[in-house]
Amino acid sequence: MKIARRIGDLPTYLFAALGKKIAALQERGVDVIRLDIGSPDLAPPPEVIERLVEEARRADRHGYAGFYGIPEFRRAVADFYRRRFDVPVDPEREVLALIGSKEGIQHLPTAFVDPGGVVLVPDPGYPTYRNPAILVGAELYRMPLLREHGFLPDLGAIPEAVARRARVLWLNYPNNPTSALAPRAFLEEAVAFARHYDLLIAYDNPYSEIVWEGGPAPSILQIPGAREVAVEFNSLSKMANMAGWRVGMVVGNAQAVAALARVKTNADSGIFKPIQYAATVALALPERWHAQRNAIYAARRRVVTRALDRMNLWYAPYGATLYVWAEMPPAFTSSVAFTDRLLEATGVSLSPGAAFGPHGEGYVRISLVQPEARLEEAMERWERWLIGRSLGVEMK
Repeated sequence: MKIARRIGDLPTYLFAALGKKIAALQERGVDVIRLDIGSPDLAPPPEVIERLVEEARRADRHGYAGFYGIPEFRRAVADFYRRRFDVPVDPEREVLALIGSKEGIQHLPTAFVDPGGVVLVPDPGYPTYRNPAILVGAELYRMPLLREHGFLPDLGAIPEAVARRARVLWLNYPNNPTSALAPRAFLEEAVAFARHYDLLIAYDNPYSEIVWEGGPAPSILQIPGAREVAVEFNSLSKMANMAGWRVGMVVGNAQAVAALARVKTNADSGIFKPIQYAATVALALPERWHAQRNAIYAARRRVVTRALDRMNLWYAPYGATLYVWAEMPPAFTSSVAFTDRLLEATGVSLSPGAAFGPHGEGYVRISLVQPEARLEEAMERWERWLIGRSLGVEMK
């Protein structure tokens, strides 16, 4: 048996490898507190679950669901974009259902990038922007997201020769992993850049509804001219606490949506219909539901940042997403070394910044996906361990 050469440069997905390490610790009786993966611990609203159950009881809901998303789901997406962003969307031509937005992100390079083409990716950034491009033989150009620039890429610093070969520009705000927000002026610059170089903006917006300071977060499709050069990915995973349900959407340029749909029709047979019907309820949740959920994340963030203040560690000053992006303690050689040691010594699991790209080195991502009491315990374990290291004793 021979493995294809194309996966030789494909790294192991961070959370797959970390999950195995955590499972081994748990088998040894370690109480692991997971602050690494961005999987909401909160439940979807009861009315979403009730709609799922109602539809699942119907005999006519269990066949193949179709490739593009049921009409009711696509109309609900269009209604959401009209209501939330004041963006008119054609549900027939400009909306495509996805088995979670990650699936569409994975397929996008197949539809748009030939071998040798360039994909512009943020660094640090979500690994799925990079890895599928590697599989299709694309070249990556990493755009540094630096603290001093508000974690926005400097589009003007991209070499002309690189920009002319680029086929896709990935952007993601509110940002994973840094939690940064993008001002409208930057999005206007990005649209002008894409129009000038005839490339596609792939705008990943799954945290659009998780902002409690400095919002609301915009859609790229609100920018004049974006419809000609952009698609936007969104998902119910974070928006409505439905990460395991695997339902999302891509919206925008009709030609680009059709190209992605052409790949999908060869790859899957659609999303279970009851999930799509339940998602129509989730897409219509009132603003007050999102505000109440966001208040929980805000309170959790305060637990984390108070502890970081006590440890004198810098963190990104944004009230958005499920994450806190923070400096790692300076005594360690790398973010991987720090997070590995912290996990082994305390049972607290964080994401090393380097997992999101070289410019993530020196940082860690802390996910706000535990109740406040568990977050308090996790941060206290971390703090006691660091104090013990500095004193040369083991703190209990």
